[in-house]
Amino acid sequence: MVIVESAGVVKRFGSTLALDGVDVTIGEGITGLLGANGAGKTTLLTLILGLRERDEGDLRVLGVDPDSAGPEVRQRLGFSPEHHHLPGDMTAADLVAHIARLHGLPRVQATQRASDTLWEVGLGEERFRPIGTMSTGQLQRVKLAQAVAHHPELVILDEPTDGLDPMQRTDMLALISRLAAEHGINMLISSHHLTEVERVCTSVVMLEAGRVARAGRVSDLTVGGAGLVVEVYERAADLAAALSGAGFEARAEDDEVVRVANAGEARGAESACADAVRDAVADLGLGLRSLLPEHVSLADVFTSSQPEGGGS
Repeated sequence: MVIVESAGVVKRFGSTLALDGVDVTIGEGITGLLGANGAGKTTLLTLILGLRERDEGDLRVLGVDPDSAGPEVRQRLGFSPEHHHLPGDMTAADLVAHIARLHGLPRVQATQRASDTLWEVGLGEERFRPIGTMSTGQLQRVKLAQAVAHHPELVILDEPTDGLDPMQRTDMLALISRLAAEHGINMLISSHHLTEVERVCTSVVMLEAGRVARAGRVSDLTVGGAGLVVEVYERAADLAAALSGAGFEARAEDDEVVRVANAGEARGAESACADAVRDAVADLGLGLRSLLPEHVSLADVFTSSQPEGGGS
């Protein structure tokens, strides 16, 4: 199922070109939206939400055009903003119920959903506390609760771990993954924490200067021809020497691990590399423990998509 699809989307603010022909297809699952400040992430989110109209191009969100069906789109979406400017005198339960009612739920159902969802995000015992007395971690959970309480088809989370310490970020990511899986909710997460996106997202869209620089499944982007990691039981140096003699770039990390770079990016390079490893292991009489693609980090992929001197 296609959740968001755009073709040639352009958005200008006066003389500033915020989005310059964005072509992207976002499917089911959890997708990360990455980009340096000014890359166009926030602008794209506002177009998806139907809060602004694009200047050119086509955009479909859950199959409809948000320019002409903004209220219909927003009823099927959940949104957690980056800011923490929530009404301090309201309780968490009242705020979540209020947002649920804005999305079309009847009063009684909205109240029940608010209570249930706050328990799900770990704020059940705090649900009647005024929001103004809550910590940053609790505020992030309140924002998540109000975004998912009405069981939307797509939830947009803008920097959901901002202001959290490392342990809190880990807990928040686990919570996001669990809610997405248990309720079948698709999520679009805008974040500058690349390692977090890699941990929780199935796909990613990278923006640079208003254009899509890279997009695809995280597993595909972080494998792509990097090479192979070979684990043997002993004599890794001998294996590395044999592979180097066969024309491959190979190095032994210790007595059991060898990293081998593919001989170029041509089709079949990885298969040829694996065949060479197999032959060398057999010739040397070594025991092969594992043979796996070498992953590059999402941060490396993001950096490689930036122009010379570009930000991260």
